Amino acid sequence: MRRTRIVAATATLALAATTAVLVPASQAAAPKPKTLAKNLVAPLSVAIDDDGTAYVTQNFAGTLSRVAPGKKPKTVYASKGGNEVGGVSVFHGKVVFTETKSDAQGNPKKSWVKWITPSGKVKTLANVRKYENKKNPDGDVMYGVRGITDECAAQWPTEEAGPATHPGIPDSHPYSTYQVDEGTVFVADAGMNAVLSISPKGKIRTLAVLPPAAVKITAPLAAGAGIPDCAVGLTYYSEPVPTDVQKAGKGKLLVTTEGGGLGEMMPLGGVYRVPMKGGKAKQVAGGLFAPTGLAVAANGDVYVAQLFGGEISRIKHGTKKVRTYAKAKLPAAVEWTPDGLYATTKVLGPEGKPPTGKLVRFGR
Repeated sequence: MRRTRIVAATATLALAATTAVLVPASQAAAPKPKTLAKNLVAPLSVAIDDDGTAYVTQNFAGTLSRVAPGKKPKTVYASKGGNEVGGVSVFHGKVVFTETKSDAQGNPKKSWVKWITPSGKVKTLANVRKYENKKNPDGDVMYGVRGITDECAAQWPTEEAGPATHPGIPDSHPYSTYQVDEGTVFVADAGMNAVLSISPKGKIRTLAVLPPAAVKITAPLAAGAGIPDCAVGLTYYSEPVPTDVQKAGKGKLLVTTEGGGLGEMMPLGGVYRVPMKGGKAKQVAGGLFAPTGLAVAANGDVYVAQLFGGEISRIKHGTKKVRTYAKAKLPAAVEWTPDGLYATTKVLGPEGKPPTGKLVRFGR
């Protein structure tokens, strides 16, 4: 995930804006969650197989673990190079996941979608970064402050906030996958700012580039972030950063976007609908605080984990209203099953401390 940060002062300025979004009117209280696994290192994605077996990634440890019902986690894949392992999905026993290699500065430089054969061998389905280097789907999108003058751009705090404007650059961080019965794998790529489809033979196609998150630069925001007065009144377009993808009805996908560096400090995230055959993304809900996980129930209700919002939210089928389903500390992934909603929580622990991540289930 590429992070273009405005200085942390904007977090204070955004606090008032987040309050109304993060504490909506509640629906029926969620059941008390049952802990299925704990002491996990950054469990940012999870998938549940037909028999209740959970697959959970420990992203920063570079491992994929299997949690059979009533059992402790067992490692089924570990990156030999210490790469990030994430984006797990499972479909009738077929396990697919992502792997991302970063440089010394933490910037992703290689990425793949892989799968585990019935014999346990890991194979590469597609080289995602190679596709990004060739196609760069958001290369014609201009991020930052569109229409800023050269004189004003010269005053922009580039060291803290990055360039005043920049086009989409080659960058790939596949963050989640979703499988369908014909073997196609859909991918939300947080660096590419796009949703992809990958055929069973590994052919990649861009379905949609997600729209930027737009923030109007106000005088208080400019003062707190060191932005020059000449930019007040202009609009900053933050990278969307897609984080999860799920099927939602016939021919449709739902995708969450986090909102880039600004989305880590204010509620710029959203849920978008994208045609499975490709097309324009349309917003279903907005004002979410770093949504990283998405689940769709059989009745069409949508569940969203707001990582920095401290809750798992529900959007009832046919509405755009975001309601609190359950309060949770740093929730990252959600998966709906007939047995209840699975989630990972406390996914980011204090640096230098033991891991705090948990896999839980809200029963039915």
